[in-house]
Amino acid sequence: MTRDLATPRHDWTLEEIEALFAQPFMELVFSAAEVHRQTFDPSEVQLSRLLSIKTGGCAENCGYCSQSASFDTGLKAEKLMDTQAVLAEAMAAKAGGADRFCMGAAWRELKDRDTPKLAAMISGVKALGLETCATLGMLTAEQARQLKAAGLDYYNHNLDTGPDYYADVVTTRTYQDRLDTLKHVRDAGLSTCCGGIVGMGESRRDRAGLLHALATLPVHPDSLPVNALVPVAGTPLGDQVKREGEIDPIEFVRTVAVARIVCPRSMVRLSAGREAMSPEMQALCFLAGANSIFVGDRLLTTANPDADADSRLFAKLDLRPMVTDRPQVIDSAA
Repeated sequence: MTRDLATPRHDWTLEEIEALFAQPFMELVFSAAEVHRQTFDPSEVQLSRLLSIKTGGCAENCGYCSQSASFDTGLKAEKLMDTQAVLAEAMAAKAGGADRFCMGAAWRELKDRDTPKLAAMISGVKALGLETCATLGMLTAEQARQLKAAGLDYYNHNLDTGPDYYADVVTTRTYQDRLDTLKHVRDAGLSTCCGGIVGMGESRRDRAGLLHALATLPVHPDSLPVNALVPVAGTPLGDQVKREGEIDPIEFVRTVAVARIVCPRSMVRLSAGREAMSPEMQALCFLAGANSIFVGDRLLTTANPDADADSRLFAKLDLRPMVTDRPQVIDSAA
């Protein structure tokens, strides 16, 4: 009888997750692949497109971010995009095979005055037949309900890192602020997109802490992005990583594998940093349970592999894009 590995648990301990990280690499990846195959088709990868609809000038001081007004990164702040320009980008994304369209604004929190324009963008993208996702900073409960009413499917709000390392990354909002926004999102009936960034100088225990925080949420994230820090000159963490070196590729794959095991039904997405990953590293990530990527040559303000590179990668690995409106979760009891 096949073991049921796909039923989500919410009682993971930090020590259990640390023990997963400590497993022999081959055993860990095998276990993650087994979980993945009980839940998803391992040959399918969801394609999403992320557009910066309002760039730069953010009041947050996230130490990794090129868009923070606290750091001199050479990025020019821009106003919120016109709705028709956003819809044109969404149509191009759909024509390129994207299943989900994500809109990101460099804000600390959403302002009520901007909600009607965002609602028009969301409803317009939804009408194109795409899943809709937004990341707009902190939300109130009422704002979350308004975005849901406009047709928003997913809201992204990352925890960034484990709670013990969080103050080394950002001080302009608390961990609890992030958890409160996630609660508003869930209460409004929106799906959650929530993950973090690795390679910011954190320890393995901090990476385990991040995944522990995600795995013990009342509902696991529907999407779980795993970002590799893209060092940006002028940001504290970017400058630190350039001095000390980026995260080891095998450690990154370990993080993907543990994410898949502790959140078995989440879409685990390779997000920022993929442009610097070799085909072999990406193949290991897919083997370890990643089943979503961002497509398009830009990811907010950083580079991303172009369409030709991703087409070659998919052909080499015999992968195909998810084409259903929702990922096909396999009934593990069947």
